[in-house]
Amino acid sequence: MRIGFLVDATCDLPDHYYSSGQVLVMPIGIRIGEQMLTDERNAEVTTGFLDSDATGDASQAETSAFDAEQIRALFLERLVLEYDYVFCLTVTRERSQIHENATQASFGILNDYHSVREAAGMTTPFSLRVIDTGSVFAGQGIPVLAGLAMREAGEQPPLIRARVADVANRTHAYAVLPDLYYLRNRARKKGEKSVGLVGAMLGSALDLKPILHANQGQTRPVAKVRGFEAAIGKLFAETARAIREGGLLVPAVNLSYGGPLQRVHDFPGYAELAQACQDNGIELLESLMSLTGIINLGPGALTLAYARADAPRLS
Repeated sequence: MRIGFLVDATCDLPDHYYSSGQVLVMPIGIRIGEQMLTDERNAEVTTGFLDSDATGDASQAETSAFDAEQIRALFLERLVLEYDYVFCLTVTRERSQIHENATQASFGILNDYHSVREAAGMTTPFSLRVIDTGSVFAGQGIPVLAGLAMREAGEQPPLIRARVADVANRTHAYAVLPDLYYLRNRARKKGEKSVGLVGAMLGSALDLKPILHANQGQTRPVAKVRGFEAAIGKLFAETARAIREGGLLVPAVNLSYGGPLQRVHDFPGYAELAQACQDNGIELLESLMSLTGIINLGPGALTLAYARADAPRLS
């Protein structure tokens, strides 16, 4: 059985997963003033954005994910011919319409695929499962990795579905942002009230940087650290401790950064994190954050995720 994995462009994984066709992408459109960009997990486009003057207006950008009809067309024109079963893993429904759009599209896809496959001489059925990862950015990648490993092992869709759903529920994603004003402006642009002006001013005045935690669709600050690099250092150190304690459900830590990846290697705690991964058979995955992620969190933001029954104590 041909099993495929589809994600939206916000899912952070290293480029080779996308360029090799292991994971397929639903693009996201981005408008910054009069400039139109498309997030297709293209590192060249993302790097070009980071090097341009457009970053100054990024907090006011508008994003547009595939609507239900576009998702339906993507499946009927391509995926129902290339695969027999597709897992569509989306960013948390709490932060995006993508899951709702994909779910709506799935009803029409399962009604309409028969004629498309028959015209291509295919008589076997097609199946589709839309899964809300309950996570964002690096966190989205962890259940995808679990699914890919099971596909490689030759497991069948029901077992893959159960495994992916379990890993998604136990995935802990973290974010450290360099600029709370950016987050406040972005939230205001989207009509959210997650970061108030007073909180942003206080955080900037004291140089306090929250470490945000996302799990099962809920996002909250779990620690405040004075200084951006110190906050990253704390996150790296606590992740290394969690690795040494054991219990990771997927042998990987997934990290994304809204800037040149080489800078990540210079952050406090990185060497300890890398060593903990090496000593415990854990793969440390690093990727340039999606363009959509950078738009939402700000240039220079960092996200990190892994799957474990419990989260480390960061407070």
